[in-house]
Amino acid sequence: MDNNNDKKQQLSLELKPDVAKGSYSNLAIITHSHSEFIIDFATILPGLPKPEISNRIIMTPEHAKRLLNALQDNIIKYESQFGPIDLSPNRPAENGGGTFNLGGFGPFGGGAKS
Repeated sequence: MDNNNDKKQQLSLELKPDVAKGSYSNLAIITHSHSEFIIDFATILPGLPKPEISNRIIMTPEHAKRLLNALQDNIIKYESQFGPIDLSPNRPAENGGGTFNLGGFGPFGGGAKS
C-alpha cells in the first residue's frame, strides 16, 4: 500500500476580510443543466420591491451532491446539539419579530426553483 494514500491531504485556504464578513440570504433559487447546478442567493425583505441576488454559485452535479451530503451531516449535528429545526409555517416569531412564508413566492428573475 502506498503511504502517500494513507495520509490525509491538508488544504490551506485564504479567507479575505471582505469575504469573511459574509452576506445574509433567506432565499436560494436553484437551477440546473446537464453539467452544472446554479444556486443564486438573495435576500427578500418586506417593503423592498424585489430581492437582489447577492451571490451565484456554479458547481458540477458531483460537487452539488457533496454539498447536499455535507449540509445533511451538519444539520444532523446541529439538531443533536440544539434540537430539531422547526419548519412549520405557524411557528411563533422570535423576539416578537414578524416572519413570512417564502413558499408562496414564485421564482424570481426567470430562475426556476428546483
